[in-house]
Amino acid sequence: MKPDKRKLKIIPLGGLEEIGMNITAFEYGDSIIVVDCGLSFPSEDMLGIDLVIPDVSYLMDNLSKVKAFFITHGHEDHIGALPYVLKKIPVCVYGTRLSIGLIERKLVENPVPDSCRRKIVKYGQTIQAGDFRVEFIRVNHSIVDAAALAIFTPVGTVVHTGDFKIDYTPVFGSSADLSRFAELGKKGVLAMLCDSTNIFREGFTMSERTVGKTMDHIFMSHQDSRLIVATFASNVDRVQQIINTAHKYGRKVVVDGRSMVSTISTAQELGCIDIPNGCLIDIERLRDYPKEKTVLITTGSQGESMAALSRMATNIHRKVTIEPGDTIILSSTPIPGNEKAVSKVMNELSLLGANVIFQDTHVSGHACQEEIKLMYSLVKPRYAIPVHGEYRHRLAHATMIQEMGWEKNRTIMLNSGDVLELDESDASITGKVQAGKIMVDGLGVGDVGNIVLRDRQTLAQHGIIIVTAVMESATGELISGPEIITRGFVYVKESEELIEDCRQIILGTFDSCRIRKIRDKAKLRTCIREELSDFIWKRMKRDPMILPIIMEV
Repeated sequence: MKPDKRKLKIIPLGGLEEIGMNITAFEYGDSIIVVDCGLSFPSEDMLGIDLVIPDVSYLMDNLSKVKAFFITHGHEDHIGALPYVLKKIPVCVYGTRLSIGLIERKLVENPVPDSCRRKIVKYGQTIQAGDFRVEFIRVNHSIVDAAALAIFTPVGTVVHTGDFKIDYTPVFGSSADLSRFAELGKKGVLAMLCDSTNIFREGFTMSERTVGKTMDHIFMSHQDSRLIVATFASNVDRVQQIINTAHKYGRKVVVDGRSMVSTISTAQELGCIDIPNGCLIDIERLRDYPKEKTVLITTGSQGESMAALSRMATNIHRKVTIEPGDTIILSSTPIPGNEKAVSKVMNELSLLGANVIFQDTHVSGHACQEEIKLMYSLVKPRYAIPVHGEYRHRLAHATMIQEMGWEKNRTIMLNSGDVLELDESDASITGKVQAGKIMVDGLGVGDVGNIVLRDRQTLAQHGIIIVTAVMESATGELISGPEIITRGFVYVKESEELIEDCRQIILGTFDSCRIRKIRDKAKLRTCIREELSDFIWKRMKRDPMILPIIMEV
């Protein structure tokens, strides 16, 4: 019998050029398993786009091989794309109780095929999926029930840390199972994919309980004002501490924001949060209590325009009006790119007379340098694969572990779509598969691409000019028009001379085309677009979208 010389393939399909949209495929022979399936939020240049999900064309092309999805935790950048992807890849999803609970909530609004079963896995439990066995290992993060994965393959064990930190005094549950990582390290680990988010931060990440002490000080110092705390909906431990502190100071708690209500309801049903009897009240009962005896826990800590806090800041919230003397606590750090939006909300709240607190009210859920070093010291992987971060994060990660003794050829830098093949003796990037971003706009998935985005950017920056005209088909003579309509270009009532000049350019173009016997409407539209665009650029240095509409009679 010949020995099996097949290699393990690790194929990241997202999450390696940004912090978000995490999804990685592991392939051996006729088996593929997928770790996480997250989304990312649109950048400023993705006008009108709601969400961005990974391109899973490779998985669809190998659908018969795909055995299951394994979810490390319930953050949107790890589960958010499942409602879209499971419709195309209807396989089983494994995760811890809160992760599966949050996924179930999503799938109520976005039904998927019955074959997409969801199964809750306990820490230490091992799942067989084709040629793979996967074990869930307890880690700490900014959401309850986070897990690392030990993936047992025919060529060796791979550890995927997921998002993690080491918290010796977690608010809920136990600290990370370091002994299990050490056991795996003693037995031998082929490769480890490790979180890079906080690689630039020295030392250790502070315990979540330190935020509880800060909250206690704020509550004690502001006993005469209403408190509104904005944080991530998925940070159940943070919400737990806010509720504990509110109960200590005799305040009633209102949870506001759709995602916040949904997450806390799920966590309460699963026993992942402990809310004292009578502490939580409905927002409709807010007026029944003195303001200084209430706390609102809400969404919007990232300045999202439609989140509850932003609506309060702009006075369009139906139930809550910000008043002078209110104290607003932003219990989060702005995600890169959101700084302006957060600053805008803070200014709006301050203008309404609120006191905004944002310092020392948040700790990260990701490991800093010393925790990452500890993980490598325990696991001792043959190959180190930095993940979960932009290139600069992963490069700094690689540099740090090389200083710990990992050879450069054992530190592997991947990009989305790369195919890494490895076994006990060798690891190399052997190819590339299709990977990228699929944009979601309303109910449309993937129907908005770069061309549409470029048009939207042109419309946003320079506006549009619509030219309508009627010509005689036989002679090419102009019968009616041209009429010019603009939107987002100039204020017409104050630019009548410019509009008339544009009209004369169009008339001249029609005459020129008639003389040259150009009758084809497509060619006429091109001529009008080019002549008018050239005129406007010379006149105003603007480049609006020009849309000629020509009708024949």
